Amino acid sequence: MKEKKAEKRPWGRYTVLKSAENYKVKSIIVKPHQKLSLQLHERRAEHWICVRGKMLVTVGDKKIHLTPGEHVFIPKKAKHRMENTGDALAEIIEVQTGDYLGEDDIKRLEDIYGRA
Repeated sequence: MKEKKAEKRPWGRYTVLKSAENYKVKSIIVKPHQKLSLQLHERRAEHWICVRGKMLVTVGDKKIHLTPGEHVFIPKKAKHRMENTGDALAEIIEVQTGDYLGEDDIKRLEDIYGRA
């Protein structure tokens, strides 16, 4: 099987593991004490499964702690964020579903890296 290319970001990296017309599967690795932007998607929902480390996930007004084996669903248009609260790398498997899965379907609301 061909090795997938990781896309680097200030908070870590992600790798697209599988992509089809109406779904995409990613591995998202977040560096210790880093977080992604608070964001929402107009055209896709996401399901996050924690497979390594500790994550604090924001979905709407809720804060949810995830450890390996735990998961959360993010509906379309829900504001959300993941944050690695541990001292080691954390990893989420993300399954996106929707009629459009492009990276430009991200509306950033807050971002510690100046991308909002």
